[in-house]
Amino acid sequence: MENVLTNSSPSLRDLNCDISVQCTDKYIETDPNVKLYVRDYGKGKPVILIHGWPLSNEMWEYQIDFLVQNGFRVIAYDRRGFGKSSQPWEGYDYDTLTDDLKEIIEQLHLEDATLVGFSMGGGEVVRYFSKYGGKGVTKAALISSVVPFLLKTNDNPDGHPKEKSDNTANAIKEDRIGFVDNFGKTFFGVNIINKPLSTPLMEYYRMLCSFASPRATLKCAESFSYTDFRDELDFVKVPTLIIHGDDDKIVPIDLTSKKTAEAIRQNIYIVYEGAPHGLFYTHKDKLNSDLLDFLNS
Repeated sequence: MENVLTNSSPSLRDLNCDISVQCTDKYIETDPNVKLYVRDYGKGKPVILIHGWPLSNEMWEYQIDFLVQNGFRVIAYDRRGFGKSSQPWEGYDYDTLTDDLKEIIEQLHLEDATLVGFSMGGGEVVRYFSKYGGKGVTKAALISSVVPFLLKTNDNPDGHPKEKSDNTANAIKEDRIGFVDNFGKTFFGVNIINKPLSTPLMEYYRMLCSFASPRATLKCAESFSYTDFRDELDFVKVPTLIIHGDDDKIVPIDLTSKKTAEAIRQNIYIVYEGAPHGLFYTHKDKLNSDLLDFLNS
């Protein structure tokens, strides 16, 4: 069942949906002419899953089923410009992306929720606390997250040089699908010896990335490459789960989650030995178990 839910739309009850279970999928209008595709499954305390770049909500396939089966209401959505959501020309800065998240929380009347942000999605999690005080959210999880700051500057000497981001942008402009194909191998830690996922599955993830608009792919890469969240981490005052692989070649752990764990007071920091960036698949059973323990704690 698919519905467009706007501020002037009828309530979920009027749409013949069980308010305790919610419709399975819908569109939520967050800006004029911007509608986000939202999957809403199960019932219980809400868990909002925010996908990484340049994927879509489908990356959470193995987490959605597991969490619903364990008694949680799971909301997974496509960021604007990705998946089945609208693809506007502008609005790929973290303020606007976080405004979209706020609209989802408000229009679905979510309370006592847990935000789970993977990679780029960690930025929306942190910005939601600094901009909106974490309204309606009582726990957070940062998985392979880009926060607090990736760019090399005088006061962040271990960061990525701007040339690296420029090279990424040029590669996307030249051959976006070819870039995604190579990126995916590093993303999942694929090499001659290690093949943690099948070729068809690699092709599936590449296909998901291909659905993103070229504009969104480029502008979101700028956002997570250049946005500095260091002064915003102190706003995260809820219990926070931080998970990162120590073999992450996309988002190095020492530059990101290690520093985040030092800045957020109430945190559980778990390092996955040998895990690449895409641990939501390569280490899905461990991730699911750790998420469940955290949600039930």
